[in-house]
Amino acid sequence: MTTNHRIALIPGDGIGAEVLPPAQQVLDVLGHRHGFSLSYTSYDWSCERYLREGAMMPADGLDQLRDKDAILLGAVGYPGVPDHVSLWGLLIPIRRSFRQYVNLRPIRVFEGVDSPVRGARPGEVDMVVVRENAEGEYSAIGGRLNQGTSEELAVQEAVFTRAGVTRIADYAFSLAARRRGRLTSATKSNGIIHTMPFWDELIAERAAGHPGVTWEQEHIDALAAKFVLDPARFDVVVASNLFGDILSDLAAAVAGSIGIAPSANLNPERDFPSMFEPVHGSAPDIAGRGIANPLGAIWSAAMMLDHLGHPAAAQDITDAIASLLAKSDTRTRDLGGTATTAEFTEKLIELL
Repeated sequence: MTTNHRIALIPGDGIGAEVLPPAQQVLDVLGHRHGFSLSYTSYDWSCERYLREGAMMPADGLDQLRDKDAILLGAVGYPGVPDHVSLWGLLIPIRRSFRQYVNLRPIRVFEGVDSPVRGARPGEVDMVVVRENAEGEYSAIGGRLNQGTSEELAVQEAVFTRAGVTRIADYAFSLAARRRGRLTSATKSNGIIHTMPFWDELIAERAAGHPGVTWEQEHIDALAAKFVLDPARFDVVVASNLFGDILSDLAAAVAGSIGIAPSANLNPERDFPSMFEPVHGSAPDIAGRGIANPLGAIWSAAMMLDHLGHPAAAQDITDAIASLLAKSDTRTRDLGGTATTAEFTEKLIELL
């Protein structure tokens, strides 16, 4: 019997609506080949909806997503709607209500894509940033006082719990054990006196349960420099919400284009649907021109298939991406070419 997966599509804003259809095309090709099917439900939740109706999604939005097997998101954010409104109106409620506490961002330097970093060579740079996705620096605790006066102040609290740090550490160590057996923990315990020493203690505590993994900790400023100076040394990097957010975008730039970079927001226990999205954002400067790079969305779709239990299908996609970049002159503009989104997608499907 063919397995059917129920997929929620949230195109969102800008180029989000342009990169999800190519991902669907690729998914359907792989479903036919590997004997599974996907049924899609699309939602118009976006900044446009916010401007029209005053909310990024309806009050029962989370209930509409709850029975889905996975969520595929295009992009969120557009001029005229503050970023904190769009983020806290859609992405953050989904991530936190569905306990998607692992944000997974793989980074590879592919043959055929020139990195701006001289020492970042194809086949050598292959890392995963494991970002804590539910607490840390991005908490909602805090506030503003005396607004509009000379005494105005803003307070933002970072929240680190034993449960939250432990579960992200265990996930990262387990992932490193399945890869090359190396883990780097991002910290700043020389400057942040409470949360980062707590983070360091718990990482060391969980390391004892993974004796096959070699690990180290690096202060975030030095780590950012080493991402540029020696990116090939890294395998799995585990970091807090803020540090992981910044490091993963830096790593994507080292790989040559943020247009390629995928991400997964995972609920490892599978009690709730996980969400998959490219990290390139809505790119309003090129939206509507048909020139967006679809690879971030397509690679995110591959991560979704792996999560849904189809690793061979996921591998087919990443192999085709590698082959296309290495052997074909077809490129979107962010990669130095002239191909449209549709032309680039058609070439990838030919390889599949």
